[in-house]
Amino acid sequence: MKKSFVTIILTLVLAVIVSACGGNNANNSSGATNVPTDVSTEAPTESPTAPAEVTITHSLGTATVKSNPAKVAVFDYGVLDTLDKLGIEVAAVPQDNLPSYLEKYKDSKYENAGTLFEPDFEKLSALGPDVIFIGGRTSEAYEELNKIAPTILVSIDYASYAQSFESNMKMIGQLFGKDADVAAEISAIQTASADLSAKAANAGKALILLTTGGKISAYGPGSRFGIIHDVLGFVPADAAIKSDTHGQSVSNEYVLETNPDILFVVDRDSVAGGEGAQPAKQVIENDLIKNTNAYKNNKIFYLSPGYWYLSGGGLISAKEMINEAAKAVE
Repeated sequence: MKKSFVTIILTLVLAVIVSACGGNNANNSSGATNVPTDVSTEAPTESPTAPAEVTITHSLGTATVKSNPAKVAVFDYGVLDTLDKLGIEVAAVPQDNLPSYLEKYKDSKYENAGTLFEPDFEKLSALGPDVIFIGGRTSEAYEELNKIAPTILVSIDYASYAQSFESNMKMIGQLFGKDADVAAEISAIQTASADLSAKAANAGKALILLTTGGKISAYGPGSRFGIIHDVLGFVPADAAIKSDTHGQSVSNEYVLETNPDILFVVDRDSVAGGEGAQPAKQVIENDLIKNTNAYKNNKIFYLSPGYWYLSGGGLISAKEMINEAAKAVE
């Protein structure tokens, strides 16, 4: 009797186990092995969220901007080429006098926001941008633009070019959640700069000239084109050149007396025009300058003004400027 009772209990337990197994198989209608879709064995870790706002201090003030701003107005072509490189859309740009490598921004899908010197305040107010980036050419409009949207001056400190450039790029990376992309681009630029600098140190004396209206100006270390000396390592033919935005007005006799081994030339007229505009080659290759080492050794390099004069200070333009300067040591 006792044995029969035990047998009954065991039978009931076995039935419950079989029933439970049958219930599990019923959840897998395909009849395949029941494999979970999330194969992680750990509880999901919450990823850090980007701040809702980023506060940026610049030389004209402070701007508090929401992260990943959707409507972006840009009045600096270096910033524009950086955003283009990072795949960040913009809403408004000054379409007049765009560098040729940024001509896609002439498309009607982008609001034509006036000029670098005279923004169209009415259009910008109607657009309602989340942030406005400006460069030095637009700095006088800062107060009015800042009433429309948080406005950030992104300019290069020529006395500290590399650090200034990197700081600007990191700010943009932080604001748009592109820190890793910016870090990779900066690293590549640093490597290219160091490689060129090592070669340029022994390439001879270099002089930088800008031509406009048939006249020439020289630029030295710490100037708007001083990256050639300060970052890329070319020895200046004249270290005493006045270093500012407009350079030092010089004569053909000065160039001959200085006798550079390398001449870097920026043709302003080809992008800005103006009274008395002449091609740089016509201005530079005269009888006096033809007696310099640079001319005799075929070491006159005409730099692309789209990168060097209109833009500069962007991820695209910085790389191209290094590539152009590197031709002097090839």
